Amino acid sequence: MQVLITGAAGGLGRAMAIECARRGYDLFLTDCNAAGLERQYGAAVAAQACDLTDSGSVDALLRAIDARGLRFDLLLSIAGIDVEGRFLCRAREQLVGIVTLNVTATLRITHAILERRRETSRFTAVLVSSLASMFPMPLKATYAASKRFLLDFATALRQELKEQNANVLVLCPGGMATNAEAAAAISAQGFWGDVTTNPLERVARRTLDRALRGRSVYVPGLINRALCLLGGLLPRSLVAAVIYQRWRRAQRQWLYPADAGR
Repeated sequence: MQVLITGAAGGLGRAMAIECARRGYDLFLTDCNAAGLERQYGAAVAAQACDLTDSGSVDALLRAIDARGLRFDLLLSIAGIDVEGRFLCRAREQLVGIVTLNVTATLRITHAILERRRETSRFTAVLVSSLASMFPMPLKATYAASKRFLLDFATALRQELKEQNANVLVLCPGGMATNAEAAAAISAQGFWGDVTTNPLERVARRTLDRALRGRSVYVPGLINRALCLLGGLLPRSLVAAVIYQRWRRAQRQWLYPADAGR
């Protein structure tokens, strides 16, 4: 099986690459900084640096793929960014950057790899949304909205591709300690951060299992699935108010400690 993984240098992308390598798949890995990726995963791996937010960089990646004559069975579109904090406390370009990577870059690579899928076998794509996509998320508004786009897009695209021997699964994880910043955000949430967090290796393994079985949506963790169900039953304005109170307390401790006593 030939697999392309974006965001492969760390976090969930690295966990996915390790799981795919363990299963014996051939990998083409890309990240903004792809240095050392081939050494990390062995001989059946190709890698190239690519800035998915830059169309020229993506075109260069596709030329490299075409030069090798590669056709893919599986796309794991992992690259994305999460930025915490109040909307007006973030620079405009930083907010635009969330949408550019999470939405525009995902559309760009998904379209390109669908055009380069292997026609003789079933094709599977995994797009990474978030538990945040299920709710209106004050203090993470841009991020959550970008992930909601991916949830709806993946669901619709799956329907389009059913008759073309292809499946799309959208992954909606809760917290994952992908880096020090993510770990700090989880810690600041206390109990709820702990119970909604999922181990990277388990998420990678179970996501692949479900995607290859033709599933459509995967929300890791029983508590996270229960929160999705509850959130769907309550008025969205009430959900937003509850989430705002919880995230405001957490971010006062983590991002805005000067406000903690207010």
